[in-house]
Amino acid sequence: MTSFTPTDLGNKSGEVVEAAYRGPVEITKRGKRKFVLLTVEQFDRLSGRSAQRAYRVEDLKGAERDEILAGLDAVNLRDSGEWPSLNTAT
Repeated sequence: MTSFTPTDLGNKSGEVVEAAYRGPVEITKRGKRKFVLLTVEQFDRLSGRSAQRAYRVEDLKGAERDEILAGLDAVNLRDSGEWPSLNTAT
């Protein structure tokens, strides 16, 4: 993990931000870690605030549930080799 001091943060802010785009950056004071600088995406992923959500089929209702189940059925058919061929020429 890349490390900077609070002085670096003030004097080299561009370099610190660029390092944070590549991964977490620790800010140390007197050789001890005090803060970690993350991108929003990294923070959201760590805190469980990701835009990606997982649902149980039992929790879905109505058209949303039907659409998910139809999609799963289509994937199952495709993977089992029973998927209808698009090539109708004989």
